[in-house]
Amino acid sequence: MFDLNITEETLLEAWEIIRTQFPLAIWETVYVTLLSTAFAIVLGLPLGVLLVVGEKDGVLPLPGWVMKVLNVVINLLRSVPFLILMILVFPLTRLIVGTVVGTAASVVPLVIAAFPFVARLAESSLREVNPNLVEMAQSMGASPLQIIVKVMIPESVPSLISNATIAITTILGYSAMSGIIGGGGLGKIAINYGYYRYKYLIMLAAVILLILLVQIFQSVGTRLAAKTDKRS
Repeated sequence: MFDLNITEETLLEAWEIIRTQFPLAIWETVYVTLLSTAFAIVLGLPLGVLLVVGEKDGVLPLPGWVMKVLNVVINLLRSVPFLILMILVFPLTRLIVGTVVGTAASVVPLVIAAFPFVARLAESSLREVNPNLVEMAQSMGASPLQIIVKVMIPESVPSLISNATIAITTILGYSAMSGIIGGGGLGKIAINYGYYRYKYLIMLAAVILLILLVQIFQSVGTRLAAKTDKRS
């Protein structure tokens, strides 16, 4: 299936494609990943906070039916495979972006797939906060909003950063899959050249660059988490 016959001609062809198309593809991948992560955090972090503070014994108890609806919606969105989700949200993508093909169009399904995941990660981080700190703030007369903003979130920053790193690497993988429906970036090149045209070298180069991007994001996230950890 793949063209494994590596000759000088195939190497020159591969280099020409890498030289002319990879710089833009790398930029598209980084741009889509960071933008989708930012939107996912904007939507997912407040939901994660509500999942913790809205419990019966939380600092801001919410009606039971509200909590059940939140959990059901988040679980449903998380359970849909990303490839199927991309197709399901075509109408919404077309409504927001005007098209379902291209780099910008891939942001919509990426955000919808990622924000429930981010919400669960944020929930996990906030549950790690020492309950004694919350009780101390309550005894001092702090309001629920003050407890959330000045106690829970600051205390969970290292864990939130670590989980954000997990989210961004997951979204990076999703962005590569979006190439199947015409999304841009390294995923599109890997699929168009590696799968449809059997250009193994091009696909291998795209995969290596995706791995390098994951390593870069992971390293930066780990260092930021370590710097914000008060225990270190």
